Amino acid sequence: MDIEVIAMQLVGNAGEGRSLAFEALAHAKKNEFDLAQEKLKKSKESLLRAHSLQTDLICKEADGEKTEIGLLMVHAQDHLMTAMLAKDLITEMIELYKK
Repeated sequence: MDIEVIAMQLVGNAGEGRSLAFEALAHAKKNEFDLAQEKLKKSKESLLRAHSLQTDLICKEADGEKTEIGLLMVHAQDHLMTAMLAKDLITEMIELYKK
């Protein structure tokens, strides 16, 4: 698969995961914890799709297949990492709202 396509899939899945996590937080603020958990589950699924793409690239490089990394891929990786962090922090925040 073309590296630009992979990068765009990373951005898309990471962005979806981040958005869903923030939707979960909005539900938690309204004490809608079942909806919040549903959104977190969907967020995790999106982020797992992105992480799987990233893992495939890492495995290929470990096997000796070099990938040319441009600014688009760096941008995609930034999106993924910040989305994963947002989901993790929001998960903790939702637990605080429950208390």
